[in-house]
Amino acid sequence: MLRCLAVDDEAFATRLLASYIQKIPTLELVGTTTNPLEALQWVQEGRADLVFLDIQMPELTGLQFLKICGHRCKVILTTAYPEYALDGYEHDVVDYLLKP
Repeated sequence: MLRCLAVDDEAFATRLLASYIQKIPTLELVGTTTNPLEALQWVQEGRADLVFLDIQMPELTGLQFLKICGHRCKVILTTAYPEYALDGYEHDVVDYLLKP
């Protein structure tokens, strides 16, 4: 099972991601947070294998998160901004989910 963490500054988005993650038997939701700095700590401690990560967040953007995090975990970017797709793939993200 992949341990998953949902990170988005909008609580509604983390709840929605959590509901989708919980429907997939090979994924285990280990947490949700609206604080990217808290998520960074989770990743640095090895508590998540896969992070669903928003790009536009106030304290730390998703792209800044990727630069700090390195390759400690797999990342799927979740954002309403398609123009960030190429930036994400330059950081070897697993996938890119476009929000409606």
